[in-house]
Amino acid sequence: MSQSLATMAYLGAAILFILSLGGLSNPETSRRGNLFGMLGMAIAILATVFGPRVTTDGIAWIVAALVIGGGIGIYAAKVVKMTQMPELVALMHSLVGLAACLVGFASYVDTSLHLEGAEKIIHEVEIYVGILIGAVTFSGSLIAFGKLNGKIGGKPLLLPARHWLNLVALLVVIYFGREFINAPSVEAGMPALIIMTVIALLFGIHMVMAIGGADMPVVVSMLNSYSGWAAAATGFMLSNDLLIVTGALVGSSGAILSYIMCNAMNRNFISVIAGGFGSGAPKAAAGAAAQPQGEVVAVNSQETAEMLRDAKRVIIVPGYGMAVAQAQHTVFEITKTLREKGVQVQFAIHPVAGRMPGHMNVLLAEAKVPYDIVMEMDEINEDFPDADVVIVIGANDIVNPSAAEDPTSPIAGMPVLEVWKAKHTIVMKRSMASGYAGVDNPLFYKDNNRMLFGDAKKMLDEVLTALRG
Repeated sequence: MSQSLATMAYLGAAILFILSLGGLSNPETSRRGNLFGMLGMAIAILATVFGPRVTTDGIAWIVAALVIGGGIGIYAAKVVKMTQMPELVALMHSLVGLAACLVGFASYVDTSLHLEGAEKIIHEVEIYVGILIGAVTFSGSLIAFGKLNGKIGGKPLLLPARHWLNLVALLVVIYFGREFINAPSVEAGMPALIIMTVIALLFGIHMVMAIGGADMPVVVSMLNSYSGWAAAATGFMLSNDLLIVTGALVGSSGAILSYIMCNAMNRNFISVIAGGFGSGAPKAAAGAAAQPQGEVVAVNSQETAEMLRDAKRVIIVPGYGMAVAQAQHTVFEITKTLREKGVQVQFAIHPVAGRMPGHMNVLLAEAKVPYDIVMEMDEINEDFPDADVVIVIGANDIVNPSAAEDPTSPIAGMPVLEVWKAKHTIVMKRSMASGYAGVDNPLFYKDNNRMLFGDAKKMLDEVLTALRG
């Protein structure tokens, strides 16, 4: 394949990636967006493998790597559950960071390049920055993976003078960056590069360990952005225009999504990186005013079915508990049954429900819930007073009245779904445990609230049976 043909293929792939992002912005077009992305990636891989920069001797190695990597991908797609998608995404981000590091070291020791003067300096800066971003992404994503699958606790690790530690690490990285650029040879520059890599790996670990469990959806989005910039840096190292464009698309879209997620939590990006939310300490500082007042009223599945049957308008709020219980298909059957009885049913989705952006939307789409009844928080918050019953399935922090009513609460000011304004609410939980943010929820003690305790899938199956009976 000639260079001009490879360039045209890269241009087509870049256009398909842009169309893919556009399609993924809406649930109704997300399937088409995925197809555009897959087609674009296939074109990019073929143009790279058969392009002028790959020799005949190297094709066999590349094909072997494609077969191994593709096989792992197919296996993961078949065995990974929808509830495990957040940690899978974090793991994929770590691989992008690792690839950036490996490509950076390979580019630095490549003896085929003979650069001098400004070109040499620019290339070495690209290598240094690329490995820096890649190492932070790699280690940070692995910690995020551990937090998301429960192997690492959600409580923030707040080291003494942690901000000063980060500042010192940054200054050390800058110092060794100068040493690396001024090194007269590869052998002389390698120690500085290795030291920077170790510091970047430690920084990635420290950064994500200091972030509380409640901020993990933002962390996933943030690491997505980092992986994009790592890919763009790799593109600069390899002089690959497609990698630069694709990395910039992923990096910028991830940054925008992080901004949207932070707004949804009434947080700013710097405070998320600084960590400390969800540690449990703010709850004590809130004092007695934050302690819920009242008694919990429990109901069974039969009573829940009767409330739903008598309602004219029902709003369902899915949360991570629904994902863990794999209850989305039963939820769809309940929705279908209620709609056949003339009940208006809608879903209310909070931007940070679940463990990653769009988590609930993906689960509902998998269960074939119609897109037109799945509403975002801004679209449906004003409708809660008109709802007869709101059923909350395994959500906690995103329906906490303290965010709107208690200025001393750690989540004060966070936009939430105002479910307590409905005529009746039913909260499904296994226990009275607090949510991921570690904040008590006064909703449970409201006069118009009822608690349905137990596994969400089991309870909803019983509700569905009672509705149909």
